[in-house]
Amino acid sequence: MATSMDFLSSSGSIPVITVISLLLLLLYIYNQQQQWKTKKKHHPIAGTMLNQLINFHRLHDYMTDLARKYRTYRLITPFRNEVYTSDPANVEYILKTNFENYGKGMYTHNILKDLLGDGIFTVDGDKWRQQRKVSSYEFSTKVLRDFSSVIFRKNAVKLARMLSKAADNGQILNINDLFTKATLDSIFKVAFGIDLDSMCGSNEEGVRFSNAFDDASAMTLKRYVDVTWKIKKFLNIGSEARLKESIKVIDEFVYKLIRTKTEQMHKTPDDLALKKEDILSRFLQINDTDPKYLRDIILNFIIAGKDTTSATMSWFIYMLCKHPQIQLKVAQEIKEATNKKEGVTDVADFAVMVTEEALEKMHYLHAALTETLRLFPAVPVDAKICCADDVLPDGYDVKGGDMMSYQPYAMGRMKFIWGDDAEDFKPERWIDENGCFRPESPFKFTTFQAGQRICLGREFAYRQMKIFASVLLGCFVFKLSDENKTANYKTMLNLHIDGGLHVRVFNKRG
Repeated sequence: MATSMDFLSSSGSIPVITVISLLLLLLYIYNQQQQWKTKKKHHPIAGTMLNQLINFHRLHDYMTDLARKYRTYRLITPFRNEVYTSDPANVEYILKTNFENYGKGMYTHNILKDLLGDGIFTVDGDKWRQQRKVSSYEFSTKVLRDFSSVIFRKNAVKLARMLSKAADNGQILNINDLFTKATLDSIFKVAFGIDLDSMCGSNEEGVRFSNAFDDASAMTLKRYVDVTWKIKKFLNIGSEARLKESIKVIDEFVYKLIRTKTEQMHKTPDDLALKKEDILSRFLQINDTDPKYLRDIILNFIIAGKDTTSATMSWFIYMLCKHPQIQLKVAQEIKEATNKKEGVTDVADFAVMVTEEALEKMHYLHAALTETLRLFPAVPVDAKICCADDVLPDGYDVKGGDMMSYQPYAMGRMKFIWGDDAEDFKPERWIDENGCFRPESPFKFTTFQAGQRICLGREFAYRQMKIFASVLLGCFVFKLSDENKTANYKTMLNLHIDGGLHVRVFNKRG
């Protein structure tokens, strides 16, 4: 990704910074005067949009630093107050208690619409309810569960065979890249019935699509902190020009996919099995089959199913490499749960042992994945728009039009929520006295949202991650190629490891 500070590196950067700084200062003075006049109690001001832009390379850590000072705080911008909270009581209020007053709103929709259109993650009201209703049905069916498990095992085996060759050759692998391709292959097959095969690189279109999607995600997130993005879009320069090019690649690929699926269904109109085999086919049965509508649905499912899972798996392997004793404990549980026999070395033979029953026994693996998500949530911050003036449980006022965001990344590091060891990787915090996984309140562990918008694909995601983790950790030992290196994230819509994750892989014998 090109530097996120590109607009500040131009020859006119000093005047731009000066103008923005003066504007924000005036807004601060005006904001304080209005607060004094109305006698309303507003959250403390912790900074400005300019501070976010300057700290864009470490945005989530910057926001975490602020959260340590103030559980809930404001940032001033030229357009509205932005309120950020790490208080579970406030989170429960905006996601459940007063759900109707906090939606995506036009602000978020305008930022996301070029990439995600009118998909489930950008809309409110009837459009959201209709998509959620159909999606909820699909994710609850046994057919999807069984079909997806077969696909996950198949792709886990394909990935494992690649790792085995690398282990034999002593090759260093960017496993982040492989996870991205494996999860993309899985979501395309499960959701759309398409064999993308990006893992083997046989589909050049798929590779171009994946790269363009990642770039578009990064450029889209930057809009939240770049006050000049609409100007750059109008002039077609900088990050907005790159975003436009990426979306062009994305659209060409997706519209071709829609045409192929539509033609396939028209050729066999009486084949009910075909009509219901994937999520796209399900939506094609709805009266509104406008290609743009379907395109938006597809991209929303991709960002939900590809980036979140691949990012989490990469952070998971990273944390196991940093904590080899935990890696050993997870591997031992997998061996016991699958009843793996000595001498079983073929990954396909072992994958057969990773049954639903075996997965249900893997409480420590589930805890280790959850602990990874606590510290490295796939979606590090989630924004809503306050529709009407309100008072939060902490006693502070918010105004209609304010952006109200909760921060899974920051919340996972708050000592007042998790204790003094909040920043430690400790799967045991999720295990009860009987050795079973113990869930926490979704308003405390906010990775999958909560309330009416709670993630429909939560169990779907856990199943995919547990199958991949079981096959890989049942067959290999992982070590970082540079054990002294600390992984950092790339600031984008999802929390990806910047530069990938380079590891050495060692085959297990028996």
